[in-house]
Parts: sequence; C-alpha cells; structure tokens
Amino acid sequence: MSAKNKEVVRRFNIEVIQNGNEGEFRALMRPDFINHAAPEGMPNGPESMWNTFQTVLRPALSDLTVTIHDQVAEGDKVTTRKTISGVHTGTLLGVPATGREIAISVIDIVRVQDGRYAEHWGLNTLSNVLAKLSKP
Repeated sequence: MSAKNKEVVRRFNIEVIQNGNEGEFRALMRPDFINHAAPEGMPNGPESMWNTFQTVLRPALSDLTVTIHDQVAEGDKVTTRKTISGVHTGTLLGVPATGREIAISVIDIVRVQDGRYAEHWGLNTLSNVLAKLSKP
C-alpha cells in the first residue's frame, strides 16, 4: 500500500503541478478532499489546490518543474520533500516578473484514500521567495 500511495503522490506532483493536467487532477482528487494548508477563511476543497497551481504558480513561473527529493509513507499518509522551481516571468502574488530563477521548498503530507487525495497538510518557503524577489 505504501508504494502505491507514494506513486499517487508522485503522479500528482508531476502530472498536475508540473504539467498542469486537469484530467489527472480530477482523477486524483476525492470530491470531499480537505486542504488543511489553505489560508484561514479561504476555500479548502479540491479547487483550492487547482487554483494555487493554475492561477498563482503556472502564470508566474515558466519552465515550472517539481523535483521530489524524499518520500516517506506510513499507513495512508505520504510525506514528500520537494522543490517547485521555475523562472519568474509573470506576476507572483503581486510581485512583478523579475526574470530570476526561483525555488520554493515544500514539505507536505497527503492522506491517500482509494488511490486519491483525501487530505493535505503542507509547509513551504513561498513567503521567503516573495521577500527575496521584492529586493532589487
């Protein structure tokens, strides 16, 4: 089960985050999915994840790549340490394009149920990246 769950998370990272494949997103997300990392007061269902990738990251980063460094699985949860990188060629959360290469470090935990994302918790360095981009 652990190997299958790790593959679900790997597939999500490459097909959905990196490649922007909406069909894979729909196939890998449970309709009752909960994103525990969503900002307070914001939607936390499946669309909260899709919105982050399609309306925040993808328009701001060309050559978006996900590099998985580590994955650990126990029971129905998979923890992944990864880097989301690309070239800052569009506005990113209010910061105009700089043309700089950026790397966002991420650690997330996903609960997989029946081969689909059921819950997500995560931490990332996006705020640090934004602070660096704002400096000349």
